[in-house]
Amino acid sequence: MARGVGVAQGFSLKDHLFNAESMADLAAEYAAGIPGFDAEGFQAETVAGFPERELMERMEWIADCIEKRLAPDFPTMADQLEAAMPTALDPSLTDGDFGRFIHAVPGILAVRHGLEEHRDRSFDLLHAATQRFSMEFYIRPFLNRWPEETFARLADWAQDENYHVRRLVSEGTRPKLPWAKKIDIDPLAPLPLLAQLHSDPTRYVTRSVANHLNDISKIDTEVVVQHLAAWQADGTQAAKELDWMTRHALRTAVKAGHPDALSHLGFAADAPVTVQNLSVGADSIVIGEALNVAVTLSTDAHSPVPVIVDYVLTFHRPEGKTGQKVFKLKQGKVPAGGRLDLAKKHPLKANASTFKLHPGPHKLAVQVNGRQLAEVAFDLVDAG
Repeated sequence: MARGVGVAQGFSLKDHLFNAESMADLAAEYAAGIPGFDAEGFQAETVAGFPERELMERMEWIADCIEKRLAPDFPTMADQLEAAMPTALDPSLTDGDFGRFIHAVPGILAVRHGLEEHRDRSFDLLHAATQRFSMEFYIRPFLNRWPEETFARLADWAQDENYHVRRLVSEGTRPKLPWAKKIDIDPLAPLPLLAQLHSDPTRYVTRSVANHLNDISKIDTEVVVQHLAAWQADGTQAAKELDWMTRHALRTAVKAGHPDALSHLGFAADAPVTVQNLSVGADSIVIGEALNVAVTLSTDAHSPVPVIVDYVLTFHRPEGKTGQKVFKLKQGKVPAGGRLDLAKKHPLKANASTFKLHPGPHKLAVQVNGRQLAEVAFDLVDAG
């Protein structure tokens, strides 16, 4: 969600996003927009409560501290929240700035106080707020509670002049939105909205549409391919952008070797290709070093053969279990009657925070247009 924020050793995302400096900024905004707002007390209280809270909890904590300093009735509270909003993100861009997490408060309070009794006022608040920080998390409770009314509002927003609002229509309805709560709607229900948004002139919106389609492809790949084909036929999106969207939307299906997805992208599942050579550099690799993946593909075909080449690592797990991950190697063509040599260094990081390696037997398989054509075994061993 926080694009452009790197993760380095010792880096704390929660401290980067929520600290004394960011709370001073937020306090100044609320003091400027709301007469009598206790900026000093708010800043001191929020910062004092950060150490014991994780990232998402800090967002709720900031809302707690602001809420007690606002009017108790939601319509007045919503007016105050709008008055305290900073300048909207630049609407002239074609790709977006996500905004700052500190500006999530209107969404949190809309859900807390507007969901049941003030639905339409909440929609207006979310419309304004998403032009400062994406309200993708906070539209979802309204989809669950008021699906018809929320979809009606989203249909209007799909034509909004502000691209952050248009993006919310796609991003907020994603069936597998990272970090977000589940929505109970039919995962195919937003497709008519995506059909409106697929030809959007901004990459920020079309990236969301592509990610949304990728989510749906995990549920129903065929319907995603059908929609992409229909959009290609109607020609309302620039061909280059639609090509990018298509590749991005089908990335999971391609890794899974789905034949319809591959065919739509121009890659035949039964491509006349063989693996002439496959190696990883050694039979035994030390954790912390790297695989030197080398693959040679060949064909007897009389014309070049388009290929998407991936490699699948099968990892040893304790108690005899295994895990698998698919990695990209190359998209290209095997020359007619010729060969294609590919190589890549794959680091095997020790103590990675996202995927822990264990010593033991491992395998690497080469996957060409969704088919695994060859594999090689190797052992991972501990250093020293």
